[in-house]
Amino acid sequence: MLIKQKVITAVSVFSIILAAGCSNTKTISYPKKGKTITVICPWEKGGGTDTLLRAITAAAQLQLGTDITVTNNAGDGGAAGFKALKNAQPDGYTLGMITFELNALPQQKAVDFTYKDFDPLIRVNADSAAITVRADSPYKTLQQFVEYAKTHPGEIAIGDSSPGSVWNIGALIFAKTAGIVIKHVPFDGAAATTGALAAGTVQAVSVSLAEVKSQIDEGKAKCLGLMDEQRSKLYPSIPTLREEGFDVTCYTWRGLALPRGTDPQIIQILSKAFTKAMDDPDFKAAADKLNFNLAYLPPDEFSRFLAENYDEVTKALEETHLIER
Repeated sequence: MLIKQKVITAVSVFSIILAAGCSNTKTISYPKKGKTITVICPWEKGGGTDTLLRAITAAAQLQLGTDITVTNNAGDGGAAGFKALKNAQPDGYTLGMITFELNALPQQKAVDFTYKDFDPLIRVNADSAAITVRADSPYKTLQQFVEYAKTHPGEIAIGDSSPGSVWNIGALIFAKTAGIVIKHVPFDGAAATTGALAAGTVQAVSVSLAEVKSQIDEGKAKCLGLMDEQRSKLYPSIPTLREEGFDVTCYTWRGLALPRGTDPQIIQILSKAFTKAMDDPDFKAAADKLNFNLAYLPPDEFSRFLAENYDEVTKALEETHLIER
């Protein structure tokens, strides 16, 4: 298992957040009136990360009373966006969304920084990977997909994210567990991956259910299995991989962070605003509609989670031979 999900009611941490204030520190004026806050998305526009980020920032700007602009800085499996956030001024006017890949890139020598180079704000959600095919695919079940792959090794092309990303790891673990050989086709973000499925460039994809939801709803795709412990509430007819006989679970997570060294008072203000945004009815409705699994963690617990998850991801990378033991 790549993460341990833990959900905490957002409102329950308000007292903790407020108690963390420094009584002997001069109160700062933040955010300044008329100054826009920029939030970096490390993935392409239209993907799950981008969609979720735009939904929560829309709710948060109501709390902060200032405009929040989302900018997409995609590339290198998330590394471009993470680097841009790391190198930004720690003044509270640039924050960003960090994802599972931040805990997978350093071990592969793809970046020269880790989660320790950021100030965690909150964890927003956690989503499992899923194996999805086109609606006109001959595979009605995951077992049929596996049976075909076994008799036609290397013929099926499955789209996922860049090597070492969560969806790539999910696809690799699934293939290893099922004993099949498939062709992995990397894309820089789920939007491009699902677009390739629609175009028929690949026969299957490993992305979250939320990211392929529109194609499923339009009858253009069908999900064969979910890498989760339980079925989706929105799509209860989709079995888990465990139900299909494959002991595989794989999750991504998304959260907000700031450049290391941001003023603790700014972190407190932002965490309070985004915590309230998590409870915003419009945001929660949007998350439910898009099938995002909200999994809130406040700054201190998010920080502990990042450390634990880093160790878990390292183990997964070793098991899939993406790094040497």
